[in-house]
Amino acid sequence: RTYSGKLDDLVFCSCYNDTICIARKYVYPRFSEQIVSISHNLATIWENGSSEFKAQLELYAKLNETENVPDDQWAPNSYALWIEVMYNWAADNNVDLDSLTIEEFAVIGTAVRTVKNCVLNGYLKPVTGYDMMTAPF
Repeated sequence: RTYSGKLDDLVFCSCYNDTICIARKYVYPRFSEQIVSISHNLATIWENGSSEFKAQLELYAKLNETENVPDDQWAPNSYALWIEVMYNWAADNNVDLDSLTIEEFAVIGTAVRTVKNCVLNGYLKPVTGYDMMTAPF
């Protein structure tokens, strides 16, 4: 059995069913000004989302963990899923996440306004009961 994780300045990764361990030097990621700006903007939009939508996305995240994520991987939480959805949606629709406002999102964000819409439009994988997750963002 091999080790996965971080120790001092090294990151260890298990491969091939825990038979090989690869180590590399840990390098802290560099964040560009654009990524920081987009992150702040998306956090602001998320804060203004409805509690019902967030609760349904949390339920989706738990179901996704058991139905779609392999046992040897970490499952993303609801916020991480929403960020991924937003980036994919923006790429498909040429939306600038850096300048997207809450008001604009309310008008043009129909494809990702509910968990059900996210699944139907291919931004999230289907889980049991997703068709009942219709609380608007």
